[in-house]
Amino acid sequence: MVVMNARSFEHIQQLYVLALSFGARDKVSPGHRPQYGQGFYSAYERDPDGNKLTFVYYDNVG
Repeated sequence: MVVMNARSFEHIQQLYVLALSFGARDKVSPGHRPQYGQGFYSAYERDPDGNKLTFVYYDNVG
């Protein structure tokens, strides 16, 4: 599993679309994950080799 920190919610969307364009498969679409804390936003994909890719942004403001 590879986890990459994103700069913003929009950045996760960009990374998600880019990974799909390179053959990744959607596992969990971008969205808020309150079970991991307020402000946690992520997306999960599998690359063509089956590795899990995770894009994460944590907005702990507020």
